[in-house]
Amino acid sequence: MSFQKKAKIVAFLLVLFTTLTASAQTFTLSGKVIDANKKPLVGATVTVATLNKGTATDFNGDFTLKLSKGTYVFKVSHVGFEPLLQEVVITKNQQFTFQLTSDEAILDEVLVSAVRVKADAPVTHSNLSKQEIEKRNLGQDIPVLLNYLPSVTSSSDAGAGIGYTYIRVRGSDASRVNVTINGIPYNDAESQGTFWVNMGDFASSTQSLQLQRGVGTSTNGSGAFGASLNILTDAVSDEASGEISNAFGSYGTRKHTVKFTTGKLNNGFEFAGRLSNIYSDGYVDRAFTDLKSYFLQGSYTDDNTLIKALVFGGKERTYQAWYGLSAEELQENRRQNPYTYENETDNYWQDHYQLHWNEQLSENWSTNIGLNYTKGEGYFEQFKEDSAVSKYDGIVEATGTDWYGSPATDLIVRRWLDNDFYVANANVTYKTEKFELISGASYSNYTGDHFGEVIWAKEFADGANIRDRYYFSDAKKNDFSVFSKATFNVFDNLKAFVDVQGRFIDYQTNGLTSDRNPLNIDTSFSFFNPKLGVTYTINKENSIYASYARANREPNRDDFQNGQNVKHETLDDFELGWRLHNKTVQLNTNIYYMSYDNQLIQTGGLNDVGEYLRENVKDSYRLGVEIDANINVSDKFSINQNLTVSSNKIKNFMLDRDGVQRNIGTTNIAFSPNIIAGNALVYKPTKGVQLALLSKFVGEQYLSNTNTEASKLDSYYVSDFNISYELVMNKIFKSIVFTGLINNLFDKEYVDRGYTYLNTWDTPGTSFEVQGYYPQATRNFLVGATLKF
Repeated sequence: MSFQKKAKIVAFLLVLFTTLTASAQTFTLSGKVIDANKKPLVGATVTVATLNKGTATDFNGDFTLKLSKGTYVFKVSHVGFEPLLQEVVITKNQQFTFQLTSDEAILDEVLVSAVRVKADAPVTHSNLSKQEIEKRNLGQDIPVLLNYLPSVTSSSDAGAGIGYTYIRVRGSDASRVNVTINGIPYNDAESQGTFWVNMGDFASSTQSLQLQRGVGTSTNGSGAFGASLNILTDAVSDEASGEISNAFGSYGTRKHTVKFTTGKLNNGFEFAGRLSNIYSDGYVDRAFTDLKSYFLQGSYTDDNTLIKALVFGGKERTYQAWYGLSAEELQENRRQNPYTYENETDNYWQDHYQLHWNEQLSENWSTNIGLNYTKGEGYFEQFKEDSAVSKYDGIVEATGTDWYGSPATDLIVRRWLDNDFYVANANVTYKTEKFELISGASYSNYTGDHFGEVIWAKEFADGANIRDRYYFSDAKKNDFSVFSKATFNVFDNLKAFVDVQGRFIDYQTNGLTSDRNPLNIDTSFSFFNPKLGVTYTINKENSIYASYARANREPNRDDFQNGQNVKHETLDDFELGWRLHNKTVQLNTNIYYMSYDNQLIQTGGLNDVGEYLRENVKDSYRLGVEIDANINVSDKFSINQNLTVSSNKIKNFMLDRDGVQRNIGTTNIAFSPNIIAGNALVYKPTKGVQLALLSKFVGEQYLSNTNTEASKLDSYYVSDFNISYELVMNKIFKSIVFTGLINNLFDKEYVDRGYTYLNTWDTPGTSFEVQGYYPQATRNFLVGATLKF
């Protein structure tokens, strides 16, 4: 072979090698994700759709990706902003800036800016998006959908997560979790509880939610003593669409939902709605739930104005399951229901009317006004056997005697609530690149009637009629609060947060309780609630924060009814946290110390409608550490873990037994497990498919504050398996989403809640503890399909 031929071959091989090397070379695409004000967006997602590869921005909004030479379509997204699709040609190491446009439809800045915090705020919190909620939304209530968040436990009376459901955060019950919907208070003004049974399928109308643990930021309504949960309802849609969703499962469970939206019309209007029906027989025998609900909204938007009107509500009917089972009944048959009267049911109707108006006055100034009216009414129907006639105001005649030999009879009663709730919120926001100030006020007015009717009796008294009332009590509550909260940069890497709130309450009742005892209250409270914190950014991946917050809270109606000298309670909440965010790990860890003065702690006993009784305890605290981590093992597999280890104590607890009080020292606070852990293994084998194994461990806890072994509830560990698959269509439907959920995968028999009280009826001068338990469902399933068009 000639020298020239050899030279040509060598040259050709060099060119080929160079070409292949250049083609295989990996380049670095780095950059930043910002908003319209050039502010970095923390936790924004940057993905390459065709490669199923992506990352998240750090505390400075920066990201880095390694890619081969080529042309790629990037999808950049963040909660509260419209997703951005952009084509990028990679030929070398490049830097790029993606700017996202705030999604006015999601309304984060206008409806919930006064009660929510941003990712880098010195407030311990978790967020859930609509997409995350949809993965498991098969009819179970919001507390059950939140079960795998840090420090959260949930339960249900009927055992299957539908009907009367409950949430606890850091051991604090739902009456201490402040709930707002679009910034409007949802907690019942008198009981301070949240009755999710009145909000059937509300998860289907939820755009996003934020759970702040501890005191959090100032919010509207009753004070947050364990957490605050603010819910943002469905976003305004740019395009017309619809959904038909059906789900079926164990215990006769079924869910039917229809949704629609006109999309944003040329004149700026959009109309949307939802109708839902959820039914379940319940795990507990005959503990059925029948929920009918609706959601309607109309909105108008232009460059500077957003007006949104919403009407939502529904009707619930549930069978008696709130009294649980004794230990003997639980052992005999954990699904039995000792009640036999066929209509021992709770029936309630609730309708909400909201109007929100946001005006962007300039680049720096904006205002928001929110108005609300809620109408609620309903009753609990109950059969009473051998009930003393003295309780019924002369309406019925005796046909026998009760346990004590007093004149008694059999009868059926309905105990009614009829209430109206008005709210007006207003706030103004001033924002610059390094400073934000939100100031506002909230006023609410509640009026409610409590009364009981006799609808049947063995024998009515002369002159008495069906539906005559045997007790009546009215109530009025005015709640006014003002707040101002500022976020500002002290230095480039040090951000401060200051929040002050004044809250003023007037509460009046007049009349009789259901036991015909006088309940006449006329009291007022004035609270000052300061909060402050700092966030220090160490580098692009690490930051630390510290905060202090004070909250004060008034007693509820039951507290006044059960104790003549009940006091308001005060909480000082200290939080210290560290956050690590990079493309592989998102870690949030914090230490909290919650110190209470006169905390109203649940005794473990129930009143006559299944609500826990409470009493003031002078000195108590909750001390814990929370770890919440999301680890991206690969593009297809991630691990989400959280762990809470805590100590929840009462100092110098005074125990009253048989009329004698004694100090039994430091005891554990009831319903406060020392360990709560959650784990999710998430696998996405291909686009549109997700498999998740979800596990929850809850340590042992006590049903009372006495540390007695008889009141101890065993720890439990349960797992769920969740699968979702979206089949993209080209005709008729945009897609079909198939969802499956196996609850309690390993068929664990467990009890997650109960009650205890002292029995003093049998022998005067002696007492013993009586317990009741709420068994939760063993292995069960839910499957559903959603047609999107």
